[in-house]
Amino acid sequence: MLRFGPKLIVALALLPTLTRTQQPGPATWPFNPVRDDFSPTALLDLRSLNEKVAGESGFVKADAHGDFIYGNGQPLRFWAVNSMVGREKPWNQRPLWHSGEPDLARHARFLAKRGVNLVRLHAQISPDIAKDKNSQITDIDQGERDWIWRAVAAYKKEGIYTCISPYWGVPMKFLPQWNVPGDPSQSALGLLYFDPTLQKGFRSWLRALYAEKNPYTGIPLARDPSIAVIQIQNEDSLLFWTVNNIKGEQRRNLGKLYGTWLKTKYGSLDAASRAWDGNRLPGDDPENGILDFYNIWEMTQVRQGGMAKRLADQTEFYSRTMHSFNKSMEDYLRKDLGCKQLINAGNWRTANTTLLGDQERWSYTANEVDASNHYFTGIHQGPNTGWAIVAGDKFTSPSALFDPKSLPINLKQTAGRPMMVTESTWVMPTGYTSEAPFLIAAYQSLTGVDAYFWFATSDEDWTYPASANGYMPSQGKWLFATPDMMGTFPAAALMYRKGYLKQGAPVVVENRALVDMWNRKTPVIAEEASYDPNRDSGDIAASSAIKAGISPLAFLVGPVLVKFDADPRQSKTTPLNSFLSSGGIRSVTGEIFSNPEKGFVTVDSPAAQGVAAFFDRQSSFTLSSISFSSGNSYGAALAVSMDGLPLTTSKRILLQYGTQSRPSGWQERPTTIQLEGGKSIPGFEVVNFGKSPWQVVQADLQVDLMNPNLKKASVLDMNGKAVSQIVLDKIANGVRFKFPSAAMYLVLEG
Repeated sequence: MLRFGPKLIVALALLPTLTRTQQPGPATWPFNPVRDDFSPTALLDLRSLNEKVAGESGFVKADAHGDFIYGNGQPLRFWAVNSMVGREKPWNQRPLWHSGEPDLARHARFLAKRGVNLVRLHAQISPDIAKDKNSQITDIDQGERDWIWRAVAAYKKEGIYTCISPYWGVPMKFLPQWNVPGDPSQSALGLLYFDPTLQKGFRSWLRALYAEKNPYTGIPLARDPSIAVIQIQNEDSLLFWTVNNIKGEQRRNLGKLYGTWLKTKYGSLDAASRAWDGNRLPGDDPENGILDFYNIWEMTQVRQGGMAKRLADQTEFYSRTMHSFNKSMEDYLRKDLGCKQLINAGNWRTANTTLLGDQERWSYTANEVDASNHYFTGIHQGPNTGWAIVAGDKFTSPSALFDPKSLPINLKQTAGRPMMVTESTWVMPTGYTSEAPFLIAAYQSLTGVDAYFWFATSDEDWTYPASANGYMPSQGKWLFATPDMMGTFPAAALMYRKGYLKQGAPVVVENRALVDMWNRKTPVIAEEASYDPNRDSGDIAASSAIKAGISPLAFLVGPVLVKFDADPRQSKTTPLNSFLSSGGIRSVTGEIFSNPEKGFVTVDSPAAQGVAAFFDRQSSFTLSSISFSSGNSYGAALAVSMDGLPLTTSKRILLQYGTQSRPSGWQERPTTIQLEGGKSIPGFEVVNFGKSPWQVVQADLQVDLMNPNLKKASVLDMNGKAVSQIVLDKIANGVRFKFPSAAMYLVLEG
């Protein structure tokens, strides 16, 4: 799983938070919750937010604004995760994982209780050639299909929709008898867009998956309204670096298609050559109708003359090839298989988001839904950085509170279309993760990003510190079911799904002419945190109504939209100066405020108020109805109405507070991290990666809440059940109390 290019890694490395870490020796409590019995007496259970059965009102749709709606037209907000639970059949008990096969039905109920109503099933339905060397390309991995079928049925019963991701080019392998052009050991990345043999197999797999009856529900997936979105494929693009690895026979086949496309555009290859001022490549074979391609690196550079014209055609050809494939797959799913779900083409990034990102998203417009995979992480150096943490690893520990431009939902959304982040998390060993659900819920509400899928879990309930693969002593890193993250789901999910924060009016609407995109003209705003509106604005198309680049801080002010094949002179932007100040960044709704210098973000609306902060930089925060004062160095506090009334009059309020956690025995020490090019930065070295259980930093939080009617405060365990009471002290117009030190939830009642 390739996550970040070196440019972004270096940018993260230079953040001021890299010299920060958990304060030495804070008091902690062991995270050992009892197994949830889903008692009806629990004071915190968000299962009622879901339908009784997912899809009971019909297939999920998208409205004219690009937001998801239920089949009956009512607004629908998704709190989403990636889950692999139930995938491994038969269950293989691994020596360094806790014992017992996870129960898929209990897992679904566990997620629903914590606010989840959408799960992505990321599978690989191509034949498993390790198990069957005699398989044909038209066969399907029946084990993967059975997992998808079982999972859809289990989640459906708990009111949880599913998003199905059935194919990824990275693990795809070929057998010689399949007769896929090229060497059987070649990478499959990029081939699905144009290779007819692979496409034939792919269609066969989809037919077996969607058109045959699911024995666990009695209907084919194609007719199952509990499936919200069908994703065509995961993490692939002809605009990413991996296109350079298409070589030999496959490269010539793609070049043949390119030659045919050029003949259609120019009338002949000679005419194309004249348009390019005679520009040629060593691999050109015009006598056989084959034109070669520049290394994609050239598409990330500014070039002149015939080379620039040829690169424009290459960019257009790659983009249109992907668009055509995506359209053909939608036609197949709709017309041949009868699928009625929304369809998403893919979710990947490009070799240069600034110059090629809009082209990638344009290729998705053949379908209805857009998506991106985008993680928040620091540097991690070690022998197993792709999947595991071991002693000796070096890392940095950034916080998005100091660098909100790097939030993974800072996305340029295509106007009128839903946008999803299908994989994301705050990646271990990053140490500041209780901010994550708080920030995602806040800025997702503001910008209208329609689903953010936390990645990932294979555990029935909580993920405990354990070996990354069950065999090698280590810690896993692609997690969300931790005390800091999933433990702070409930209040964040409740705030987001109930719409307690308003969606803002667009602050940028950029119109892009396709010809400017093929020429890779710089957009007025880009998703890359490293985008510099002064440095990068010189190449903006001259016809644009916006003559200078726009700061990426706009993503923190309100929605940023793009319209394709539209007149750039009609682009619009809201002046940002009134929302940006030396004190911080205010959202267009006035409900969210970020101060990257001090490291805090506040949300302030009638029914939801809170702060995520480095309290050692500012210890107290006063919002409209509530004040927080903390002695912790870091944490995220959120008060959310449970009855829909404002906090000042609500008779039931959830107050949630997350701090930090590390595995028991975790040790780290300051070190210097060497970067490419001879540079170095301060960071940390893992001395001991620890063991179970998590140790959670004790809460040190005082709260004043302006609601005089509150009479009772119940301390909850991690299953939402009341375990004790705390005293509420009366103050003018409200109550004052100390948050319990070894808990994360408090329910206040009037």
